[in-house]
Amino acid sequence: MNPIRYAKASSESAAIATVTSEESARYIAGGTTVLDLMKVHVEEPALLVDITALPMHAIEATPSGGVRIGALATMADVADSGLVKSGFPVVSQALLASASPQLRNMATIGGNVLQRTRCAYFRDTSQACNKRTPGNGCAAREGENRMHSVIGTSEHCICAHPSDLATSLLTVDALVHTRSAFGERTIPIEGLYVLPGDQPNIETVLRRGELIVAIELQPSAHARRSAYLKVRDRASFEFALVSVAVALDIDGGTIREARIGLGSVAPKPWRAFDVEAALIGKPANAATYDVAAAIATADMRGFGQNDYKIPLTRRAVRSALDLAGGMA
Repeated sequence: MNPIRYAKASSESAAIATVTSEESARYIAGGTTVLDLMKVHVEEPALLVDITALPMHAIEATPSGGVRIGALATMADVADSGLVKSGFPVVSQALLASASPQLRNMATIGGNVLQRTRCAYFRDTSQACNKRTPGNGCAAREGENRMHSVIGTSEHCICAHPSDLATSLLTVDALVHTRSAFGERTIPIEGLYVLPGDQPNIETVLRRGELIVAIELQPSAHARRSAYLKVRDRASFEFALVSVAVALDIDGGTIREARIGLGSVAPKPWRAFDVEAALIGKPANAATYDVAAAIATADMRGFGQNDYKIPLTRRAVRSALDLAGGMA
């Protein structure tokens, strides 16, 4: 058993200073990710810094008409927020499709976007995994890879990112507000994550000790006409096989703006820029949606057991476009 120290942070600055200065320290809030990883010895922090008493729970309207969500707001509270449901339905839908009611009552927004892959090889310390132990190999490439990525992979890692919320945030141009020993900064949600390349152990652009303090949803016409579609093995408490977040601004039958996010098909939440380009300026009809769905999978490649994800993604994109396009 590894000894673990516990500290309850009295301020953001104190929490940041502690985690920045001690390499084996980790923040903990809801604990639904870090505790799971500790149980299987994938993560073994020597110090847990509890940030739940910090003032980062509020869900507030911004002067521009958007919503600022404190990083410690729970998934359940955000999903139920009238501000979120009315202006950003895709976010509420993604959260309600996530986990179980019990977990949604515990898990925080800041923790959710930083959750780590569900790859069984990553979570089994007896198996080769470059993400867990750089240079150790990737057992998933030739192993059980039904749940793994079909785009954005490298020879070192083919894991899939599991967050429903992060996928939905791509479509509402969300901003991630952070604080660190270097000060404050704002990161577009698309820029938060990095692909594995030859360093799959690096998953985000966050520096040591950098703390997510809030996520901001920016108002737009496309955010108001948005929808989330999750395809999974069972109807509840299950990670996606494929998920699609769609946001469309349609005026006079023409698509003026579009955002497409794909989940569980890449090592990070995947923004489908090529699909968006194929939609903008086109009529909002079945022919346009068919072309866009085909483009969504043009660069995908399977690894055997996950080959099914390619046609499934195509069909899911097509269905999600119908959902968003048909909204009043």
